Amino acid sequence: MTVQTDERVQSDVRPEPAVETERRPWGSFERFTLNEASTVKIIHMAPGQRLSLQRHRDRDELWVALDPGAVFEVAGRRILPEVGERVLIRAGDTHRLGSTGPAVRVMEIAFGRFDEDDIERLEDEYGRA
Repeated sequence: MTVQTDERVQSDVRPEPAVETERRPWGSFERFTLNEASTVKIIHMAPGQRLSLQRHRDRDELWVALDPGAVFEVAGRRILPEVGERVLIRAGDTHRLGSTGPAVRVMEIAFGRFDEDDIERLEDEYGRA
């Protein structure tokens, strides 16, 4: 009997993105990507709204809270991030972004093949699931 290990799955997992901080005389900046394929969006969430519960097959996402009041639901966990807090969402993880009341903005950096058609909606308040 031959026992197969799942080396392919391990090699397909991208390493967690390294967010590097560089200091300058005037302050500092954080670099989220460097010379790699990625897609960056700022998501504007209306007060009290939320995205569909979804997952992606072909990309990881890094969410960064830009305003207070965001709610991140990732792989069954509910996270109330502080401004600037980052959460990595791996391909295949269920996730949803929402607002506890105020309008919020979240920066999303996608790593991997980006295509809006890659969204698998599991639940949706707008009838798209």
